[in-house]
Amino acid sequence: MAHNLYYNQQTGRHSFFSVQQKPWHGLGTIVEDYPTSTEAIRFAGLDYTVEKRPLFTDDHFLTHPANGTQDNTFNAFISVPNYYATVRTDTQDVLGVVGKDYQIVQNSEAFSFFDSIVQHNRDIKYETAGVLGRGERIFITAKLPGYIRIGRDDLIEQYVFLTTSHDGYGSITAAFTPIRIVCQNTLNAAIRSRQHSIKIRHTSSAVERLKQAHQLMGMTNGLAGEMETLFNHWSRVRISDKALKDLIGIAMAPSKEVLSSLQEEKFQHLSTHYLNMVDDVLEYAFLAPAQQQVTTKGTLFGAYNAITGYFQNVRTFGSEEMKLKSILWGTGLQRAQTTFKLCENFALTGIVQLN
Repeated sequence: MAHNLYYNQQTGRHSFFSVQQKPWHGLGTIVEDYPTSTEAIRFAGLDYTVEKRPLFTDDHFLTHPANGTQDNTFNAFISVPNYYATVRTDTQDVLGVVGKDYQIVQNSEAFSFFDSIVQHNRDIKYETAGVLGRGERIFITAKLPGYIRIGRDDLIEQYVFLTTSHDGYGSITAAFTPIRIVCQNTLNAAIRSRQHSIKIRHTSSAVERLKQAHQLMGMTNGLAGEMETLFNHWSRVRISDKALKDLIGIAMAPSKEVLSSLQEEKFQHLSTHYLNMVDDVLEYAFLAPAQQQVTTKGTLFGAYNAITGYFQNVRTFGSEEMKLKSILWGTGLQRAQTTFKLCENFALTGIVQLN
């Protein structure tokens, strides 16, 4: 699987750091102690700046100034109004094209979000950070103190994740991402439609809003408490193998047509790709070591964990960046949220169905 981490030829390292634990791709810098924001920026290769520069296009067919004829060998440049290139200043790589109102948020400024949190809680630790592509996207994760505890020994660590880009695509996003230790699953939840993330557009107020985004911490404290209560309840709710298969089938349905076929039991209309995917999730649900815990084996919490576990431990993606996007914002998140609603309803009614 491609990792898409930036390789810095000057340092001979990939732009990524991790504390203590070696990442799956075996690249980047491994450090023993949790770094300060200044150290994290250096370890992750984030110590570069980005500029907005005027954008030009060349014209091969201008009138030659000497004789007034059309001359396709005479090159000139035409300014492109209201558009700019974002350029990484150390390598001169063009990272993207943006409009006149686009505000660059430097990598060091992205850490101001975390620094504003750390000022209020010294137990928050920078754990990973990195650069993707040529430098057009960066990401940072920080570990929060304490755990969400399911049963006696099933622990969920709490993280805040931030990502931003320099190519004009996407907002600055800070998100709460609980991760179940035993299988490294990000347990995205839709508890009472509570937002678990903050998005900030690249406008003139972006940096100031970023500094104020520690309001996310107030959201995470409440969300973590709700998740602990709910997941502990689900860990005591039993679900049969048939109900589990029905739940997975509905949760993984890619369209209304597939849902209709399931409801009408017209299984011959279902694609082989979809059926194989359901079988893969079922296999993970029944056989994965993470599914053999007291809290997960034959339980509703295990059913929920099977979907999230499939996307993070079984399904293949074209790159680690694609996997990240799927889990935090894309198909992986959508399937997890559908599963959450199914589990919530099953806990109340004992029936597998969407409201």
